[in-house]
Order: sequence, then C-alpha cells, then structure tokens
Amino acid sequence: MQTIKQEAIDAIAKMPEQADMEEIMYRLYVIDKIRKGRQAADRGDVTSIDDLKKEIEKW
Repeated sequence: MQTIKQEAIDAIAKMPEQADMEEIMYRLYVIDKIRKGRQAADRGDVTSIDDLKKEIEKW
C-alpha cells in the first residue's frame, strides 16, 4: 500500500506539465475525499439507500 505522500507525488506526476496550482490542489482534494470515503465504507460507516431516500424526501 502506498503512503499518502507517494500517492500525491504519483498523482501530480501524471498531470500535464502546464497544470496550475489550482488544478493540483483540486486533484489532491478529490483523491483525499475518495480515500476517506473508502475508509468509511470499510468501517461500515455508510448511509443505506433507504435512509438516504428518506433524507432526500425531507428536502
């Protein structure tokens, strides 16, 4: 398993040379959110479809 630092370095390395700081920051943000989502799912810390539908109905 890669370290977070290595994952960030690999993601940046795959980006075009002309990528600006905003694009780099956004890419790292998305990677972080995906990683945290996977960790939550592994822990079982998720919302069921039924609960989500009930919550949406309240909107």
